[in-house]
Amino acid sequence: MQTVAEQIALIERGTVDFHTKDELAKKLERSLATNTPLQIKAGFDPTAPDLHLGHTVLIQKLRHFQQLGHKISFLIGDFTGLIGDPSGKSETRPPLTREDVLRNAETYKEQVFKILDPEKTTVVFNSSWLEQLSPYDIIRLASQLTVARMLEREDFKKRFEQNRPISVHEFLYPLIQGYDSVALKADVEVGGTDQLFNLLMGRDLQRSWGQEAQVVLTTPLLEGLDGVNKMSKSLGNYIGISEEPDSIFGKVMSISDELMFRYYELLSDLSLAEIADLKKNVKTGALHPKAAKVQLAKELVTRYYDADKAEAAERNFEQVFARGELPEDIEEVELAANAESIWLPKLLQEAGLVKSSSEGRRMIEQQAVSIDGEKITDTEANISTQQPLLLQVGKRRFCRVLFTR
Repeated sequence: MQTVAEQIALIERGTVDFHTKDELAKKLERSLATNTPLQIKAGFDPTAPDLHLGHTVLIQKLRHFQQLGHKISFLIGDFTGLIGDPSGKSETRPPLTREDVLRNAETYKEQVFKILDPEKTTVVFNSSWLEQLSPYDIIRLASQLTVARMLEREDFKKRFEQNRPISVHEFLYPLIQGYDSVALKADVEVGGTDQLFNLLMGRDLQRSWGQEAQVVLTTPLLEGLDGVNKMSKSLGNYIGISEEPDSIFGKVMSISDELMFRYYELLSDLSLAEIADLKKNVKTGALHPKAAKVQLAKELVTRYYDADKAEAAERNFEQVFARGELPEDIEEVELAANAESIWLPKLLQEAGLVKSSSEGRRMIEQQAVSIDGEKITDTEANISTQQPLLLQVGKRRFCRVLFTR
């Protein structure tokens, strides 16, 4: 097992808030002396079924702890998901149904094990202890926090000042999340920077319950492909970990050289020393930025698929972009020709190149759609179904459509 200093160096990598490093050092020293791993907790409300690279920054930090031999509790907030996390929200968020929560939770589990070792990860659902709380327990929890302190939170403060509604159950959310740390006897909790208030609440509640306070770490928000805004599906600047290998590879290759090293620091398994060498070689001209970007793209595709898929994605990228050729394995889709023609946004949706006709319309408006190599800019275009078509959306999405009757 690595020394305390070595462990802290890896744990501290890419973190924002650290409450506190001295406390963690003491916990790690005790862990080494007793050969007892620390209990690391991270909670996820299953509000959406798809994860992107921005979500994985936190999961990578859990992986670091896992590599150091500590125990990971991957907490799925099936109970707190029914409340709705108010962090950063300008309105009361509608609670999910239990069916939504359970469905999204299963998808989360499938995706996180592309990063974490399932044999060394315990998946827990907070309903298993929160549903056992009595009204007395809830009142005891509520007594730990004043309204004045709650209104110190920026999101609640803004809503209060703007006369926007704040439901009482939202005040309970940080208390409920904090109680998760009591139930798990967590030594460390990791979360995003927007969760700091809730994470610190866990420290307070553990002290109230006679436990040693957990160490709190926050990870930063990852910038999206534009290098400005945080990675977000709604902004279209994301890389989903379930996207096709060619798409992941191509999107990584599209980021700026400066952003590339931000991604290396937060997402790569390379050491900081190795990343520093890469950066130095790029700066001196010993290594072309494209070569460093290819290395990162292949690492990420390998993580979410395998090395063979990463090699194939690199070849396809070179064919499409470096030599202007078509990719090797363009998917063929058969569509029923129910009419002589079909509205182009609907065709893009049925071919699986976009998720909705409205997204198809946006891509056409952005001049990102081609048919048989010819760019189409008319959002109302009706396309003949009399012959096969080669569709392209953006730089990386291709599809051959065969119409059947």
